[in-house]
Amino acid sequence: MSVERCPGSIPRREFLQLGSLTLGGLSLTDVLAQRAATGDTHPETSVILLYCHGGPSQLETYDLKPRAPREYRSVFSPIATSVPGMDICEMFPLQARLADKFSLVRSLHHEMSSHSDGGIEVLTGKTPVKPDPTSTSKSDHPDVGSVASRIRGMNARAIPPYVAIPSKLYMTLPRYVGSHHAPFEIGDPSSKNYKPPQLNVVAGRNDSGLDDRRALLGQLDTFRRDVDRQSPLLANDKFRELAFRMLTSPETAAAFDISKENDTLRDRYGRNIWGQGCLLARRLAEAGTAVISLYVDTPKSGQEFTNWDDHVMNAGRPGHFGDFMRTRLPYLDQSLSALIEDIYQRGLDRRIMVVVMGEFGRTPRLSHNSHGTGRDHWPQAYTALVSGGNLKMGQVVGATNSKAEYPTERPYTPKDLLATVYRHLGIDRRQTFQDYTGRPIHILNEGEPIRELI
Repeated sequence: MSVERCPGSIPRREFLQLGSLTLGGLSLTDVLAQRAATGDTHPETSVILLYCHGGPSQLETYDLKPRAPREYRSVFSPIATSVPGMDICEMFPLQARLADKFSLVRSLHHEMSSHSDGGIEVLTGKTPVKPDPTSTSKSDHPDVGSVASRIRGMNARAIPPYVAIPSKLYMTLPRYVGSHHAPFEIGDPSSKNYKPPQLNVVAGRNDSGLDDRRALLGQLDTFRRDVDRQSPLLANDKFRELAFRMLTSPETAAAFDISKENDTLRDRYGRNIWGQGCLLARRLAEAGTAVISLYVDTPKSGQEFTNWDDHVMNAGRPGHFGDFMRTRLPYLDQSLSALIEDIYQRGLDRRIMVVVMGEFGRTPRLSHNSHGTGRDHWPQAYTALVSGGNLKMGQVVGATNSKAEYPTERPYTPKDLLATVYRHLGIDRRQTFQDYTGRPIHILNEGEPIRELI
C-alpha cells in the first residue's frame, strides 16, 4: 500500500528519535549461532559505556604516582582497595571496596590530542587522517554503538539496540551504516520532567495517539525511501513493523521507566544525571539494549561543576583543578560503584560489561599561571576501568612510568579495548561494511582483545 507524501516537515526531535530504530544487518539467529560456536550461552550481552567527556586525569583517578616529583604527582593521595597492590584515588572509597569486581587497564595510549579526534579514536577504532586541533571534526566511521545496532539490530522484545543518555556523543556519526543506526537519545533521567521519550503510547490506551504515531512512521518511511533508495534496509517493510512495535510495546516502555525502581536504590545511585543515568543504563542492558552510552560531562548544573577537561581555566573558571575534581569525583564514585554492585547482585555480570574511559589522559606535569593550576591534554597514557562482561576482574593490566607519561608494561591502544568490547557483544570485528563509494571497511582493521582480561 502506498503512503501519501506528507506536505509538512517532521519535527526534528521526533525524526531523530525515530531515526534510531532499526532492524539491523545481521539476524539474531546469526548472532546466536556465532555465540554458540564460542560456547557463550548469553546472547543478549550489553555494554554500558561511561564516557568521561574532556579526558579524566590518570593521576587523579586510577594511576596515582605518590613518589613522583611535586610538579607531577597527584594532588590526591592513594588508598588501598580490596585487591592487594591496586591503589586508587582517595576520593573513590566506594569503588575501593569493590575492586575485585573491576580491572584497570593503565597502559592505554594513542596520538590524538584534541577532544573530537581523541573521541573518534577511542569510539571507532579509526585514526583520523587529518587531526583537527579545533575539536570540531566528525567521524567518517560509525562508533561501537552504531556498529552494534547495524549488526545485532532490535531484539525480539523491540528494545532499541543503541541508547544515549542524556545525549549522543558529538564526534561520531553513523555515516555509511545508515542514519537509522544513530543512538536513541532520551534526555536527563534525573529531571522531574523526564518521561520515556516517544514511548508513552501503549496499545489499547490511546487510540488517537496510536493513529498519530502510525502517521508519523508513514511520513518517516516516505522520507527515507526518497533520500536513500540505495539502502535495501530502509525499503524493508519489517523495519516499519519493528519500529511501530517499539513505539507501542509495554516491555519497551517499562525498560525506560526508571520510576519502577524503589527509592532506596535510586538514592544509592544518586539523584543526579550520572546516578540516574547509570540506573537507567542497567535497566536497558537488562532488557537487551546492546550499547548504552552515558555522556559523563557534569553530574549537575552550577558554578562548582566542570567537565573532565581539567586545564587551567576549565569552562572559563579560574582556580585549582583539584577543587573541581574534589567536587566531581564523589559523584562518579557513588554512581559507578552502585552500578557495578547492582549488576553483580543481580547476576548480570556475565551479560553486562561496563567500560569507563575518556578520550585521553592529562599531562603528567602540572600547569600553573595567574588563573590557577591544571593539567592539559595527554593521549600518550591513560587508564580505563572495565567491569563484568565475564572477564577476569580484580587486576591491573599494564603500567606507566614513574610520572605516568607513557606505558612501560603491556601497552594497549583504544583498538585493543574496542576489540575486547566487540568480542563481548558477539561481533566479528573483521567484518566489513561498504562505504558510500562501495569500498569495504573493516569494523576494526587493527587491535586484539586484551588477553589479560579474557
